[in-house]
Amino acid sequence: MKNDMLKNVLVWAIAAMILMSVFNHFSSKGQSASSRLDYSDFIDQVQQGQVSKVNIEGPTIRGVYISGDSFTTYNPGDAGLMGDLLDNHVKITAQPPEQQGVLMQIFISWFPMLLLIGVWIFFMKSVGGGMGGKGGPMSFGKSKAKMLTDEQIKVTLDDVAGADEAKQEVGEIVDFLKDPAKYQNLGGSIPRGVLMIGPPGTGKTLLAKAIAGEAQVPFFTISGSDFVEMFVGVGASRVRDMFEQAKAHAPCIIFIDEIDAVGRKRGSGMGGGNDEREQTLNQLLVEMDGFEGNEGVIVIAATNRADVLDNALLRPGRFDRQVTVGLPDIRGREQILKVHMRKVPVADDVNPSYIARGTPGFSGADLANLVNEAALFAARLNEKLVTQKHFEKAKDKILMGVERKSMVMNDKERKMTAYHEAGHAIIGWLVPEHDPVYKVSIMPRGRALGVTMYLPEEDSYSYSKQKLESQLSSLYGGRIAEDQIYGPDMVTTGASNDIERATAIARNMVTKWGMSDDLGPLLYEEEDNGSFMGTSRNANVSGEISKQIDVEIRKLIDRNYQRAQNILLERASELELMAEALMTYETIDADQIKNIMEGRPSGEPKDWSDSNDDGTSATPGEAAPEEVIQDNPGNDSRSDDLSGDGPVVENGEPKAP
Repeated sequence: MKNDMLKNVLVWAIAAMILMSVFNHFSSKGQSASSRLDYSDFIDQVQQGQVSKVNIEGPTIRGVYISGDSFTTYNPGDAGLMGDLLDNHVKITAQPPEQQGVLMQIFISWFPMLLLIGVWIFFMKSVGGGMGGKGGPMSFGKSKAKMLTDEQIKVTLDDVAGADEAKQEVGEIVDFLKDPAKYQNLGGSIPRGVLMIGPPGTGKTLLAKAIAGEAQVPFFTISGSDFVEMFVGVGASRVRDMFEQAKAHAPCIIFIDEIDAVGRKRGSGMGGGNDEREQTLNQLLVEMDGFEGNEGVIVIAATNRADVLDNALLRPGRFDRQVTVGLPDIRGREQILKVHMRKVPVADDVNPSYIARGTPGFSGADLANLVNEAALFAARLNEKLVTQKHFEKAKDKILMGVERKSMVMNDKERKMTAYHEAGHAIIGWLVPEHDPVYKVSIMPRGRALGVTMYLPEEDSYSYSKQKLESQLSSLYGGRIAEDQIYGPDMVTTGASNDIERATAIARNMVTKWGMSDDLGPLLYEEEDNGSFMGTSRNANVSGEISKQIDVEIRKLIDRNYQRAQNILLERASELELMAEALMTYETIDADQIKNIMEGRPSGEPKDWSDSNDDGTSATPGEAAPEEVIQDNPGNDSRSDDLSGDGPVVENGEPKAP
């Protein structure tokens, strides 16, 4: 960096010196031109005795007046000039005219133009990296793929954890790259393309790099968005150039990340088949399976939107092998944690299997972030080792948000928040098939003034009707508690997100999951992937059915609202005890909640004497929360998350793993 800066300063200094010399040269010429004297006036001055000396240089005469001023004139070939000078006692000196070569004359005349051309080339190199080099104005069609050699790739399949099935799928690709003859002798051919499908952060890129590291072959990596440019044909040219480079280094791997940026279904954009993206896709299809073979070149692509890819990409001969890289299960999470814990000094009390049980729904990237946050907590406290307590604090921060210690709430707001969260916790504790309560807090975190967390007893992959209805009841627990304690006129906006989520769950139960007795197992609403934010749309239902859908949704909501209301009326004493415990400790754990629900005093958290910096408990739960209800009884809207292993509820709908 310093060398580049010094080089630039030196170039600019040389350019400034050249410009100054040119300026002085022309300015001196201008000055001498301003003192030029006509020849007739020169003769008059000589005859009047005003000239002291002259220097004759060819036809040019430079002289000095008696006053000391200088002048220049041109001799037209006057034969009597010497006599006039001698008669008037003028000192005469003479020398032959300066001879300049033809090349020098050409250089002097073209010097300004050459200087401008040099400055232009310098700026073009500075901005674009050269005319035809990487990034230059003539390199639009060059591939932007970055090549990593086998020496640069240190990742192997041993560094990939939690994706055993995916590793088995790609294992034969590694075997083929190491020993192609083993398959070719039997007439078999390795898949030309492997498409990795999975949620963000599950390790698709890491798995592709591990294949290259295991096989010890060159690895070209590029993003799908790097192909597409404003000018039509540039992306197709980059595809051709990338495959030409890959063929020169075969056997090798080309990895295209986020291929949905260039591989979307054709015919859906403007410009028909002539727009840039579709031209690029067409070229990619030809390169992968055209007349010319790409022996030894394997294309691996990654996406989390396989549903939008063009069908021609997915047929045999192109991406004919699809590998699903899903969220890890409890055993996979334990393996991933062990991989990331190698990089930090952990204490003896840290149990990866215990943490894995407490992090359902976490991807590999989430687990890496968890280990990093735990290390940061330990460093902040000047600890030498990362302990279980640091991991619990890191997990709370990731799931619930950063504690807002600077936020000051008055007693009235804190009390209302305590009743709201206690309502959620009591309903969640008592309704059937609901995940047990893990922790309740009125410590502000993120945008929330309070948090109720539930934990799953085991990894779950589907939701029953009973469990969904229990979620509906628990979601309304906070609003019902406010109504019961303060009256209907004092109900706050804190339940706005609870209402939104409950309505979404009820609508999906009726229109998508066939959980309505009157409407039956029919699809009345489907996802509209082409619309904004992937919203739902009616599946051609009549107006009468639409009214019946609204009636069924209302029946679901009313039934579970009434159930939650009856529970809180029967458990009014527990509601008061839990609110008092929250006002005292700000955060209560599962053991305290159990004491309250059994009619006993809550007691202190297990490690109250060793509490966190903010006074909240750091007691590890049996497992991590699946559901996090973040409530804000104030005027601010809040963001509530449901996260779990397997299907998670997004806008009220379970998502397949």
